[in-house]
Amino acid sequence: MSCWIKINLTDAYIRPLVYQGMNMALTPAAETNVFIGAWEWAKYLGNGPLNVMISSYQRPNPKSCVMEAKVVGHYTNSVLATTEAKKLGYDEALLLDIHGNVAQGPGANFFFEKDGVLYTPPAGNILPGITRATIMELAKELEIRVIEKHFTVDEVYGADNAFFAGTAVEITPIGAINGDKFKGNWDESAGNSLYMMYRTKVQHNEYQGLTIV
Repeated sequence: MSCWIKINLTDAYIRPLVYQGMNMALTPAAETNVFIGAWEWAKYLGNGPLNVMISSYQRPNPKSCVMEAKVVGHYTNSVLATTEAKKLGYDEALLLDIHGNVAQGPGANFFFEKDGVLYTPPAGNILPGITRATIMELAKELEIRVIEKHFTVDEVYGADNAFFAGTAVEITPIGAINGDKFKGNWDESAGNSLYMMYRTKVQHNEYQGLTIV
């Protein structure tokens, strides 16, 4: 059965949620429910360059849960990281994995640019987001090389630019990490070129097979 409802929202966020029926046991319930919410919401974290800190919280051990799943319980880790960052005067946090490599932001994936090449952590300790996949597809169109690899914070400090990518943040530039400013010009960066292309396709519904939400 299909149901279509027209909602006049021009700058909105859509959140589907799948949840179980009533069950107090630590086992899956027989009933599954789906809820979809939509509300007016501007770009999360804004448009300006973010002042980011390396969080004292780590991403969960990948053997403790399913890292590829967007599970409500995972957000406890995100809330702790963001709350810590804001209390210390930062805009957002950047979390490391259990091995000390850069993982992601509390609610977005992480990319950094050096010498025209983009680097992003591979799957395993991150949530491989839809927007992350879209950015990598757009990069192919713009002939921007993207390398998935593990890297430390020290490697990021020597980068030209960096940004978060996610459904709510879209593509948001990072100006500094732990007070160390990036040396590149964001307006001339690969990240900004991807953002301009991303916004154009979203605004004109030119998805052309891209998974944009």
